[in-house]
Amino acid sequence: MNIVGVIPARMDSTRFPNKPMADILGMPMIGHVYFRSKMCASFSDVWVATCDAEISDYIESVGGRAVMTASSHQRASDRTGEALLKIEQITGIRIDYAAMIQGDEPMLVPGMLDALVKPIAVGEAVEVVNLIAKIESWEEFLDPNTVKVVLGLHDNILYFSREPIPSTKKFKGIVPMWKQLGLILFRRESLLKYIGLTPTPLEIIESVDMNRFLEHGIDIKAGRTSHRTSSIDTPEDLIRVRHMLALDPLVKTYLR
Repeated sequence: MNIVGVIPARMDSTRFPNKPMADILGMPMIGHVYFRSKMCASFSDVWVATCDAEISDYIESVGGRAVMTASSHQRASDRTGEALLKIEQITGIRIDYAAMIQGDEPMLVPGMLDALVKPIAVGEAVEVVNLIAKIESWEEFLDPNTVKVVLGLHDNILYFSREPIPSTKKFKGIVPMWKQLGLILFRRESLLKYIGLTPTPLEIIESVDMNRFLEHGIDIKAGRTSHRTSSIDTPEDLIRVRHMLALDPLVKTYLR
């Protein structure tokens, strides 16, 4: 099975401009994501999808593969869909599944990517898998930069929101608190269907592209991971992750 990792990245981020090239221990953030993604044995290859020559030039300078995509994309999933078709044109090989790896996840580990592809590795018929992790603090639960996930009884995702859900207003017990990670596996046909659909109301309201699948009745499977990670949404996040990665033994395997 041909599973290709795709890392969508752009410099024009509204919350943190030029984020992919932000320095972490002497390497751009996108470099950390690329090298750590390449460690996943389940992937046939890993590409960076971008509309910025600065990102493309850097990836190619370290021996990686980059594909240029349109600058008009507002959603990472749309950029990943365009990249899938272009990678197929370049390589001449059909892609079965594309693993979208957000470029602001420099702390990911290969085990997280293995968990992402596990449902199809064991033969499940799934359209989309989104990796999730437990929310460990009220601060993170209330943070609008953290996308919260509500699950069904069989680990099917019911909804994504930037609000703290499930609600705690009328329940005094412990509520399940899960967050979306920027690691999503798409079956080829599902991703191509997605990019052909117009943005949906709840996708726009929540600013979460995965709601487009749910609003059109396409199931999303949750893949759980216990690995602790921290995405970078703000300059303050960058400072925290720099300190965390300085103590990460995986960094030593690729940082020269």
